[in-house]
Amino acid sequence: MKTAEMKNEYQTTNINFMGQRHLALALSAILIAASFAGLWVKGLNFGIDFTGGTLIELSYPTPVELPELRNNLVESGFGQAIVQHFGSAEDVLIRIAPQDGLNSAQLSNQVMDALAEATEEEITLRRVEFVGPQVGEELTEDGALAVLYALFGVLIYVALRFEWRFSIGSVAALVHDVILTIGVFAWTGMQFDLTVLAAILAVIGYSLNDTIVVFDRVRENFRTMREGTPVEVTNVAVNQMLSRTIMTSATTLVVLLSLFFLGGEIIHGFATALIVGVVVGTYSSTYVASAVALLLGVSKEDLMKAPKEEENTEAEEAELQRLFLEQEAKREAREAKSSGSSTAESDGEYESSTDSAPVEEKPNVNNVKKKQTQKRTKK
Repeated sequence: MKTAEMKNEYQTTNINFMGQRHLALALSAILIAASFAGLWVKGLNFGIDFTGGTLIELSYPTPVELPELRNNLVESGFGQAIVQHFGSAEDVLIRIAPQDGLNSAQLSNQVMDALAEATEEEITLRRVEFVGPQVGEELTEDGALAVLYALFGVLIYVALRFEWRFSIGSVAALVHDVILTIGVFAWTGMQFDLTVLAAILAVIGYSLNDTIVVFDRVRENFRTMREGTPVEVTNVAVNQMLSRTIMTSATTLVVLLSLFFLGGEIIHGFATALIVGVVVGTYSSTYVASAVALLLGVSKEDLMKAPKEEENTEAEEAELQRLFLEQEAKREAREAKSSGSSTAESDGEYESSTDSAPVEEKPNVNNVKKKQTQKRTKK
């Protein structure tokens, strides 16, 4: 009865999220294993940013349609080519992965021949550049380090902001999101380039924000709710944040779906990574992060402010008393010195005044009576 009253007081919905946390963690473990299997079996289809390749810049006399140009390249055997406008609608930049037995000059000639057959316009070759594999290896290493640095920074921030159990839960949720997003690209064979890497870093930020909001409410409930187990308090917090989580995810997905369907081929991978990341991040902030914190044994005592160390009050009072007495002694000494000098001056003035002034005799009563008698006799 008390539990029902507590839930009605602190939340608007009553979904037992934490009651299903073990099932959710088991599902997450299966998905993570499937993602690793995809990386092991199929691997990632790295783009030219990571593998190296050839950059070909072409110029047309009139604006060119990229889908038609891309279809021509696919028919000519360049299915992995990336085509985009470069500066204007007449200029085109083509990125092609390395081809066995072909150098950059031979590759650019084949591309020019394939495109010249599909149009009657004169095509101008502006430049051909080769991006070596060494650049791709450096980008791969730097990208992995960027993700690790981000996760390490999150670990430190949440540990300082909340509690170390929450920091491990948040990092576990972020690693979960990154692995599942990469697993989707491994199984689908979509090209993994720098835009996808940027999307994964954005997913880390999005998922962290959602997790911090839930953790903040969990901490607040631990401090305000007098009754309830950690599981019940966490479940109340998740239910309180449910409407906010749904609205944030829904509005974000609307934008990402627009980018996916209307943004063009060049940001297709970017939008896909963000869509997968938002869906998985919403799931992990609800189940994974809080469930891991509960498994580590987070409790109300862990989130309460640590009591201050007991100070030696007797020694402090004795020190204050000593300082007070010293100040009083100094003050009395100053007052005594000033009063002594003023008293000496007044005494000197009094003595000098008594020596110079004549001493007046006090009138005698008998003498007065004798004088009055003598006056009467004479009369």
